[in-house]
Amino acid sequence: MDTFENALPGRRRRRKHSAEFKAQVIAACRTPGVSIAAVALEHRLNANLLRRWVVTEERARAGGSIEPRATPARAVANAAFVPVEVQTPMTATTQEIVIELRRGATAIKVTWPLSAATACASWLGQWLR
Repeated sequence: MDTFENALPGRRRRRKHSAEFKAQVIAACRTPGVSIAAVALEHRLNANLLRRWVVTEERARAGGSIEPRATPARAVANAAFVPVEVQTPMTATTQEIVIELRRGATAIKVTWPLSAATACASWLGQWLR
């Protein structure tokens, strides 16, 4: 293991890992069929730490922010209450899914074919993250 530790007896110190070691472990996580937890155990790392390294590296590759985004719980806690109007359930004659979002004077309406309900649910789940 490529780490640096301050060796003072009786005190637990935070380990510092080299950039090469991090790159090697992140590459091991990209192997198909291998879980981050398994790689973390193999290298005596905390799985949450390794996951953070992987996410940070992915964001750096994508050119995005390296800072973690606010979690939905934090975002909801900081947002004002948004009332949602609930329509009556879809009838058998309805052939599309309609999602309408309003905020102030702005309204967005998204229409999906009923046959693509799974894709709509997936899109909505990603969008709400």
